[in-house]
Amino acid sequence: MIVTPLHAPRGPRLPDPGPPDSPTSSAPPAWPSRLPVHQPPARNPGIPLDLALVRGLRVNRSAVERRVATLAGRRTVKQAWQAAWLLRAISCMDLTTLAGDDTPGTVRRLCAKARHPLRADLVEALGIADLALTVGAVCVYHRFVPVAVEALAGTGIPVAAVSTGFPAGLSPLPLRIAEIRESVAAGAVEIDVVITRAHVLLGAWDALYDEVQRFREACGAAHLKVILGTGDLATLTQVGRASLVAMMAGADVIKTSTGKEAVNATLPVGLVMARMIAAYGRHTGHEVGFKPAGGIRTAKQALEWLVLMKEELGDRWLRPHLFRFGASGLLTDIERQLEHFVTGRYAAAHRQPMV
Repeated sequence: MIVTPLHAPRGPRLPDPGPPDSPTSSAPPAWPSRLPVHQPPARNPGIPLDLALVRGLRVNRSAVERRVATLAGRRTVKQAWQAAWLLRAISCMDLTTLAGDDTPGTVRRLCAKARHPLRADLVEALGIADLALTVGAVCVYHRFVPVAVEALAGTGIPVAAVSTGFPAGLSPLPLRIAEIRESVAAGAVEIDVVITRAHVLLGAWDALYDEVQRFREACGAAHLKVILGTGDLATLTQVGRASLVAMMAGADVIKTSTGKEAVNATLPVGLVMARMIAAYGRHTGHEVGFKPAGGIRTAKQALEWLVLMKEELGDRWLRPHLFRFGASGLLTDIERQLEHFVTGRYAAAHRQPMV
């Protein structure tokens, strides 16, 4: 499927069922008293650019599509276990507002939702009050970072800022770097940067590597999440190469899309990026996170992405330290599914208002 010296021809199979708090355990479901705490991965320091490896990478699109087509049938989760997987999806969500009409009030309401993502009656009915469930992060434009930081004070929920001329990434490089530094100074602890897609399309891998390195330096202690804009990259081979270069340059997380492209997160793209993460991990010993973003709006789609992560990368990538959904409307559908689990009826979307 993916031909590279770093990568075996097939990914790992689904591991054995985990402990009772794992959503794939065969034991009767029991909500944990609190979300399990796992040691976050160390920052990815990057490695020197290996152009021979990058240029030698090839992806077989037909094989990727065949593999993705098997995901839905390989493992289905129903009833209580589906509810558990959906709770996990909430904990891995970057709750996002990136609209042109955002206001401080919109951001504050989004942060309130991030702190309490489910209605109180659903929390009580599910018996998860002790879970202290929150989303993984709140993602906003730079202008609203101080508002989000204030609204989330004391919660431990990170604030992420989109940066570097989001979504096109075509503003002058010094301005993009200054924007990163200003967002970090304002309190953002995660920075979602946009690469110059032309570097990928032209095969200018040195330029892409240098750009991401400079972004990482500007981030300082903040985690660097590199948006590849995969819908603009033309081929899965280009997606794989861009993923590899971004990780070599020090990306802590690689992300599919801005959500503004014509084509955003797709499972074939996700499979290629996950295989690149696995390959890079075997080669360097460093764990890199993954964030699909754009077009993920239903609970069913969330489950497909979680299955992909579990099968390709393992249980550690079912935690917010290494996996995030970039989403704005996804939470509403997950709430509807959880209400159906509790009551047996689907509720109208307005019963789960986002803000």
